[in-house]
Amino acid sequence: MSHFATLAAAAQTTAQNSDATTFSDMIKNSVLDNFVSDISISRILITLAIAFVIGFFIYVLYKRVFSGVLYSKSFNVSLIGMTMITATVIIAINSNLVLSLGMVGALSIVRFRTPIKDPTDLIFLFWAAVAGIVTGAGFYTLAIIGSIIIGLILFLFIKRSSLETPYLLVVNCEGDDTEREVHSHLDKSVKRYNVKQKTVSAGNIELTLELRLDDKAGGFVNTLSDIAGVKNALLISYSGDYVS
Repeated sequence: MSHFATLAAAAQTTAQNSDATTFSDMIKNSVLDNFVSDISISRILITLAIAFVIGFFIYVLYKRVFSGVLYSKSFNVSLIGMTMITATVIIAINSNLVLSLGMVGALSIVRFRTPIKDPTDLIFLFWAAVAGIVTGAGFYTLAIIGSIIIGLILFLFIKRSSLETPYLLVVNCEGDDTEREVHSHLDKSVKRYNVKQKTVSAGNIELTLELRLDDKAGGFVNTLSDIAGVKNALLISYSGDYVS
């Protein structure tokens, strides 16, 4: 009886080892099957072509929705380059296991020191990098459809926010009576406004107001300056960011 038990235990152990070996081989083969020793020219050309189209779409959209003061063409062109370069790197990583491990270590030491002042620029940079990664990995449909949807959303939100240009109005007046006349004049002349800052000193009140105009004409500033007690009035267009 003990002899049969020993044989059964040995058979069970052999089966377990066989299953473990089989499972290990399956994992190993599935990983190795994702890597190839050679890359077809057609795949390279198709991937880079799609990466260029997506990068050019990002380029056109950024130029279309840019609302800053100084447009940087070099930055915009770099979006195309980033998409294509990232796609090229991902093709190489997907094709060689050893290269993929080395590439991770090499890219981890790369540091970019260029300051990004506008958060929108950071969105476009990240978009270009992600589009390159997805395209290089071979998910062409995801890259194209995702880029179209992201582009439409950014276009709608960025262009809608720039339809109403905010302005800052800085007014220096002599006293409270003049200040009330200024507010009364603004109630009739602008779409809406609110006081951002008020500085009172001897014989002078300085008002800083954020306002929206019914149109882009600022002719009301001239009539505002004609009010008795108003020393000067200055209208400034700004991006909406204000630090008091």
